[in-house]
Amino acid sequence: MALSLVLQCDMTLLDQKSILLSWTKAFKSSGVEGRDVVSLLRKAIRKRGDFDIDIVAVVNDTVGTMMTCGYDDQNCEIGLIVGTGTNACYMEQMRNLDMLEGDEGRMCVNTEWGAFGDDGALEDLRTDIDREIDAGSLSPGKQLFEKMISGMYLGEIVRLILVKMAREQLLFQGKTTSELLTNGHFSTSYIYGIENDKDEEGIVNAEKALCSLGLDPSLEDCIATRRVCQIVSTRGAHLCATTLAAVLRQIRDNKAAEKLRSTIGVDGSVYKNHPEFSRRLNKMLRRLVPDCDVRFMLSQDGSGKGAAMVTAVAFRLASQNAERQRVLDTLRLSREQLLEVKKRMSEEMARGLSKQAHDQSSIKMLPTYVRSTPDGTEHGDFLALDLGGSSFRVLLVRVRSGKKPSVDMHHKIYSIPQETMQGTGDELFSHIGYCIADFLEYMGLRGASLPLGFTFSFPCHQTKLDEGILLKWTKGFKASGCEGQDVVRLLKEAIRRKQDFDLNFVAVVNDTVGTMMTCSYEDPSCEVGLIVGTGTNACYMEEMHNVELVEGNDGRMCINVEWGAFGDNGELDDFCTHFDRTVDECSNNPGRQRYEKMISGMYLGEIVRNVLLEFTAKGLLFRGKMSERLKTRGIFETKFLAQIESDRLAMRQVRSILQHLGLTGSTCDDSVLVKEVCSVVACRAAQLCGAGLATVVDKIRQNRNLNQLSITVGVDGTLYKTHPHFSRIMQETLQDLAPQCQVTFHKSEDGSGKGAALITAVACRMKNEEHH
Repeated sequence: MALSLVLQCDMTLLDQKSILLSWTKAFKSSGVEGRDVVSLLRKAIRKRGDFDIDIVAVVNDTVGTMMTCGYDDQNCEIGLIVGTGTNACYMEQMRNLDMLEGDEGRMCVNTEWGAFGDDGALEDLRTDIDREIDAGSLSPGKQLFEKMISGMYLGEIVRLILVKMAREQLLFQGKTTSELLTNGHFSTSYIYGIENDKDEEGIVNAEKALCSLGLDPSLEDCIATRRVCQIVSTRGAHLCATTLAAVLRQIRDNKAAEKLRSTIGVDGSVYKNHPEFSRRLNKMLRRLVPDCDVRFMLSQDGSGKGAAMVTAVAFRLASQNAERQRVLDTLRLSREQLLEVKKRMSEEMARGLSKQAHDQSSIKMLPTYVRSTPDGTEHGDFLALDLGGSSFRVLLVRVRSGKKPSVDMHHKIYSIPQETMQGTGDELFSHIGYCIADFLEYMGLRGASLPLGFTFSFPCHQTKLDEGILLKWTKGFKASGCEGQDVVRLLKEAIRRKQDFDLNFVAVVNDTVGTMMTCSYEDPSCEVGLIVGTGTNACYMEEMHNVELVEGNDGRMCINVEWGAFGDNGELDDFCTHFDRTVDECSNNPGRQRYEKMISGMYLGEIVRNVLLEFTAKGLLFRGKMSERLKTRGIFETKFLAQIESDRLAMRQVRSILQHLGLTGSTCDDSVLVKEVCSVVACRAAQLCGAGLATVVDKIRQNRNLNQLSITVGVDGTLYKTHPHFSRIMQETLQDLAPQCQVTFHKSEDGSGKGAALITAVACRMKNEEHH
């Protein structure tokens, strides 16, 4: 339904609130000003009970006029009404509307120019007659411009002038009648007849009008009355032309055009019925803006047809928005769903720790053989090797104990040629041994025998800290003779062949454990490690009596949860959307790492891209025009999510990111929607991560039979560190789902380097303690 209002309203959205600012045009109903007319109308319709409406588009009649004419003439960008009241609207650039968000495209602005002059701007143009009209009106001091132009007041202005002239003996032989002295008795419609093109008919109509007021006019009285009507209506037409000229100049300047071609949709009884008003208005407008080629187009029922057209647009937009929200709602998780995720993860973690159910569990709960966190007494020089891709680092980490324990690091980056990555195991580990020897020489430690922390970011089975059986290569590595072998043995054998140096101990380290150890060195209450970057994982200190895969019940051991695989047995199927399934099916490991694929940086951009593809295909985004680049897998990088969701990023900058993706025709509305999609996908990821972390910290609390647990989580990963809202949403979810745990977050620096060396340092410390 269209609610066409010829009143001053402050609108928030086309189909939502519309607050009546003030009554005009003789309306005075109490209890309406300052209230939402949409809700008042809905309430009245509900009270009737015999019909209902789903959308109310509040349409100003001036806007309706412009829309009606704009349907037939694409150049129509101004609406004008000169009738009982007067007003204008026009298409303004969004960048000029400071009160609204967004700077792309245009929006129709309702000028409400009838109130022009209410601040005193027209005082030097207003006459005593204008002031008398205003004083006798229902709204003194308001709508002063309208009171000089519109049909509600033109007849009254003429009547007051005739009264003044009669009293000054200039008309009607100085006589007045009660009818002439009565407010509203000289109708504006009289002016239309009196100003008839044919002088004789105009004089006759003047005589009729004056006689109806009980006067006995002479020919001179009729001619004078006609002249008064001409002066009053001409002033109205010229005032209207000056304000229209200002609007046209604004549009021309916005477009930076030397010459503007524009159409004005126009309606209203004065413009349509007065025989000379439109001609005088057009003539004056051409004089004021000679650089504007203006065409006037009469509207056919702007407040009806135009309002219906605006409503049709509103209905289309509302239907599209409802469809968008329906899709996005599948990516929104309720508190109940998050609690269910926590419950299921807790069950899988228990299965992973159990000897009997371990092989069937999706969460492997791998023992790391890291039995303690740093206590500050660690001392010595340690090497760290960080291998996880085509380039790797060798580090020298100097750990010093004492009153101020410290860690000092030096490192060098080496590359692995493609042929070595895919050659034999002997070639690969010999190359790594050569690089370590080169680094030791670079550091002046040739021939040294040092312990090494080996961050080996490939799936491994460990039965002790200094052994790691490679289960399978990933990340493009295919070196033969390595899978099923102990990588520590392969590395030591390669070094013995070189005979330049020796490694007296090698600890195989997971980067998540390294993250926990790095933070634990600075905060002893850190007993959980979390990574949310390209992938995601967690580790924590578990009670030994719960770790059935390792003998012994005393003390604790760090467990590598490997939670990325949660859901691989179907635990997350009822939370997965068809977007998640598409991303999974197109990945390198379908059906695996399902939890990771809903959270980590490697996949979030792909989820967003698939949502954008569906919206575009349904015509809900980018005007339904598909970009070839958007069809390219991996093109929407997760870093774009962080950039788009940045609070400081204006919509224009969001649009520049979309243009990089080949979406050159994107609008401000497109940018707003893309930002919402990014927000929903990232929010779900952060909530799922928070639910997982809540499971881990609650398990630690229950293990220790505590009512309240205070603990620190060491955290690393680009998504956590660079996304503007991820950490906050994750922490809020954690607090909500594990209210008995007070969790502090400590950002890790270089868990795979410094952390690996610290794990080795702790292992060496514990070895020494055992010997003593």
